[in-house]
Amino acid sequence: MTTADVKSTENRAFEADVAKLLHLMVHSVYSDRDVFLRELISNAADACERLRYEAIAAPALLGDDAKLRITLTVDADQRRLIVEDNGIGMSRDDMVEALGTIARSGTKAFIERVEAEQGKEGAQLIGQFGVGFYSAFMVADRVEVLSRRAGTEEATLWSSDGKGSYAVAPAALAEAPSRGTRIILHLLEDAKSYTERYTLERIVKAQSGHVPVPISILDKPDAEPAQIADGAALWAKPKAEISASDYTEFYRSVAGQFDEPAMTVHYRAEGRHEYTVLAFVPSARPFDLFDAERKGRMKLYVKRVFITDEAELLPRYLRFVRGLVDSADLPLNISREMIQESPILAAIRKGVTGRLLSDFEKLAQSDAEAYAKIWDAFGGVLKEGLYEDFERREQLLGLARFRTTASGEGWRSLKDYVEALKENQTAIYYITGDDLDQLKASPHLEGFRARGIEVLLLSDPVDNFWVTTSQGYEGKPFKSVTQGAADLAAIPRLDAGDKPSAETSQAVADFIAFAKATLGEAVADVRASDRLTESAVCLVAADHGPDRQLERILQGAGRLGSAAKPILEINPTHGLVMALAERSEEDKGFREDAVALLLDEARILDGDRPEDPKSFADRLGRVLSRALG
Repeated sequence: MTTADVKSTENRAFEADVAKLLHLMVHSVYSDRDVFLRELISNAADACERLRYEAIAAPALLGDDAKLRITLTVDADQRRLIVEDNGIGMSRDDMVEALGTIARSGTKAFIERVEAEQGKEGAQLIGQFGVGFYSAFMVADRVEVLSRRAGTEEATLWSSDGKGSYAVAPAALAEAPSRGTRIILHLLEDAKSYTERYTLERIVKAQSGHVPVPISILDKPDAEPAQIADGAALWAKPKAEISASDYTEFYRSVAGQFDEPAMTVHYRAEGRHEYTVLAFVPSARPFDLFDAERKGRMKLYVKRVFITDEAELLPRYLRFVRGLVDSADLPLNISREMIQESPILAAIRKGVTGRLLSDFEKLAQSDAEAYAKIWDAFGGVLKEGLYEDFERREQLLGLARFRTTASGEGWRSLKDYVEALKENQTAIYYITGDDLDQLKASPHLEGFRARGIEVLLLSDPVDNFWVTTSQGYEGKPFKSVTQGAADLAAIPRLDAGDKPSAETSQAVADFIAFAKATLGEAVADVRASDRLTESAVCLVAADHGPDRQLERILQGAGRLGSAAKPILEINPTHGLVMALAERSEEDKGFREDAVALLLDEARILDGDRPEDPKSFADRLGRVLSRALG
């Protein structure tokens, strides 16, 4: 090593998020520490696949060692486990970037969740998420990484005890692999079982037996390697030869998660384009599901050669799907930049999307409970397609499930809704908001509930957008119960025999006119309501434009200059309204205070604050003082 090399040796502090993650690993109480080996093997397999891809354009990178492999070497005397691959390898800069910072989307969310949970619950999240290279510190008090990037004459040693910093130094070529990466784990005393061949072989077969790179093991540093996994591509095998456990193991390997797949889709498409698909729907939400970039996690292969995991193989509303597509038609030397413009990829994307949605339909028909679990986890994401994918909107509407005023704790489809339409009902009614319980308690539902009319309860943010652009379902338009006239007169109430008179008394009509004059420019109109049966008042939006909830969202996002004036609806049969209507016109000040308080009451019921808290308090004080004599 030269003097310059010695000077280039440096110690660095881990990025803050890495330090947090390392702390979690070192102090983890997660009982199934075997996960570390799955993570290291997964990284090694990725490195081999990246070399396979780069060697298409530069075959010299493979040199005289064209057979890619992963090797586990046991050194029981030194209490060490070595995981080595002859893949693409890393340069010094690669190591600093890959091992000193966190690039994986969703990791911050994972850290926050684990820190928020206590004991077993927090520990279990570690196994569900998969934490890559850093999981090595669950079993080792020191980790060394020796790597040499393919095609270079430089090797680098990275080392750390996981306590906040790491060292990076040049390494002698004679000590480094000829290509690839060697990870040396100095095992903890209570982790020495990982120097036993039986233990390692059991873990590999259970968790990594289907990675597309052969895996061998050496009982000791100078022993002959014995193959324990053949590296055969699971997706290329006939389905009849693959067990459910095989699929589960492969899913965990490719997805980096530790749950069970809720649905598996494996098929080969033939015809104009040939490709194989192996896709999984997780049973638990990935931590990066609502990442701002909304990227998918499907891998693209060409003739079993890994190309990229950044190709948009599915629309973003299916980004929770994990797995791969292996194309027989795309050229191996296609650049990753040109992939997105390929008409072949566009055809594959269309075919895979259609197949997944079709399989969702089949599952919903054959096993409604299993489909309901998928909808529980990913319905809020699938509904993004109702807004973004016009071509498949009808199919997605058929797949959509909703909480409604008639569903209890279950789900209802639009088909269920339409089959239960009341006589003379011409629309599919809905209400949007942030909280399901608040929606259920909304006064806007009273008239609909009194008539047994089902209302969709839409509490996901995307609901506000798709429902306003949809043309309806089976000829029935969507209509917000918080917008425009309710038009319920043609549908009889369930308690028709006890129904109060539909006609508004002259005294109440005069009071409504007085309220309209009193409120002036504060509202667009004041009118009698046929949607209220228990509450005195509510606010509704005009027939045209956004409903109340969408208006709030647009205004909060700065996409709406000023909100439209609401309409105040008054329940003409409410006891309070009838009592106010009978008040003498000479008691004008009291009636004006009451009208203003009714408007503020409607605002509060709608989730807003009184427009002028001081005036609200003053009016309330005057009314209470009068009530007390």
